[in-house]
Amino acid sequence: MGAEPGLHWKGRLMHIRKRCAVTGGAGFLGSHLCERLLNDGHDVLCVDNFYTGSKRNIVHLLENPYFELFRHDITYPLYIEVDEIFNLACPASPIHYQTDPVQTTKVNVHGSINMLGLAKRVKAKIMQASTSEVYGDPKVHPQKESYWGHVNPVGPRSCYDEGKRCAETLFFDYHRQHGLRIKVARIFNTYGPRMHPNDGRVVSNFIVQALRDEPITIYGEGKQTRSFCYVDDLIEGFVRLMNSPEGFTGPVNLGNPGEFTIMELATRVREMTGSKSELVFKPLPQDDPVMRQPDISLAREVLGWEPRVPLDEGLRKTIDYFDDLLRSGDRPD
Repeated sequence: MGAEPGLHWKGRLMHIRKRCAVTGGAGFLGSHLCERLLNDGHDVLCVDNFYTGSKRNIVHLLENPYFELFRHDITYPLYIEVDEIFNLACPASPIHYQTDPVQTTKVNVHGSINMLGLAKRVKAKIMQASTSEVYGDPKVHPQKESYWGHVNPVGPRSCYDEGKRCAETLFFDYHRQHGLRIKVARIFNTYGPRMHPNDGRVVSNFIVQALRDEPITIYGEGKQTRSFCYVDDLIEGFVRLMNSPEGFTGPVNLGNPGEFTIMELATRVREMTGSKSELVFKPLPQDDPVMRQPDISLAREVLGWEPRVPLDEGLRKTIDYFDDLLRSGDRPD
C-alpha cells in the first residue's frame, strides 16, 4: 500500500507532518528557517546550545504546539526521531568562531559526525550549511562549485574555513560509504533581521555603528568585494535544496551574485541611516578574502532559485530591525 499524499512513513509509523530538526535553530539563519518550516506545516525541533544563538530569536515560536526547543551541544550525540535534519550549528562570524577555535573545529567535525550518525540511524535526509569560506581567498572569480579554493590551513580563520571543508568531506564520505541522503549548501554573505549586533560582520557592524553615530570601521582600503543575500532569499534556497531531486547532493552556491565593495556598502548604510558617522580605516585582518561573488548557475538550473530582494530593500528592513533593537535597549543574548 502506498503512502497517501501528505503522510510521512518511518518504518511502520505514520506521521502526518514532516519532522524537521534544525541545529543552530536559535541563531540568525536557524530562527528564520524554523519559522519557515512551521509556516510550511512541519513539526520543528530547534536544537541549540545558545553559544551564539538567542532565545529572543525564537521566543515568538514557543507557543506553537508544533515547535520544540532543545538545549544541546551537537559535539555530543543526539537521539531523536526526525525525517530531515538541517545542520546549521556553528559560530559564523570571526569574532565568535575565533573566541574558541578548538570548539569551532569540534562543532564542524564532531558535530557533523554526530548529525550524520543520527541521519544514518533514523534514515533521515540531512543538509549541511557549508560556506563560501571553503573557497578561502579565491584566485578564481566569480566562484563556481568546481573551484577547490585557496585556504590557509594554519591561520586564525582556519578553524572555520577548514572545519567547514572537513564537514563537507564527512558528508560526502557518508553519502558514498553508507548511501546517506545529503544536501550541501555553500552560503555566501547573508544579512537581515536577527543578526547579532556585536558579531562584527560587515552589515551588522556598519548599521549599528551608523545608528549610534559612531565611527564606521573599514578594514583595508574598502576595495574588497562581497555579495550580500537577504535572509528570506537564502531560506527559500535551503527549502528548495532539501526538496531537490534525490540524486542531487550539491554542493551548490546560495548567495546573491550582485557584487559591491565594502566602501560602497558603508556609503549606502550611512546614507540610508542619515548618520553623521565618519569612516575609520584599520589594517585588513589576516587571510581576509579580497573578493567574494557566487556563480549561481547551478542553483538556477537545478533549484530554480535566485535572490529576489534588492540590496536597498534588504538593508532598509535590517536597519529598521536594529533601530528597534537599539531603541528598546533589549539585549539580543
